[in-house]
Amino acid sequence: MSHNPPIDRLTQIGGPDERPVYYDDCGGTYHTWCDMGEYEPVSTALLMAVSSVLGKEPEDLEALHECVNPDALNELFVHWRGDEPRVGDGAISFSFAQCDVTVRADGEIVIDPKRTPTPA
Repeated sequence: MSHNPPIDRLTQIGGPDERPVYYDDCGGTYHTWCDMGEYEPVSTALLMAVSSVLGKEPEDLEALHECVNPDALNELFVHWRGDEPRVGDGAISFSFAQCDVTVRADGEIVIDPKRTPTPA
């Protein structure tokens, strides 16, 4: 995954060897992008990005298939493989691992960790 993020508002989290995930301090959201030149299923990119954001191993997260069909998600965004043209500007949003997730047609994945209210 690679992309030139709008660095004026995003800060990269994690080390240089980790998946590039960026934090938006204004929105409290995390962002990553799928590389158009390399094939990585969106389901894998999503799983790895959420894992990085939450600081958990991927196998410690809930099963992705309990929230969305990973094969269907991959087929919706097949253009990331680079062998088919991008069609449309759609997005799909769902909850996964206590985060609100949006996958956009341009390859951006937005992760919004759900806030747990602190007891008064």
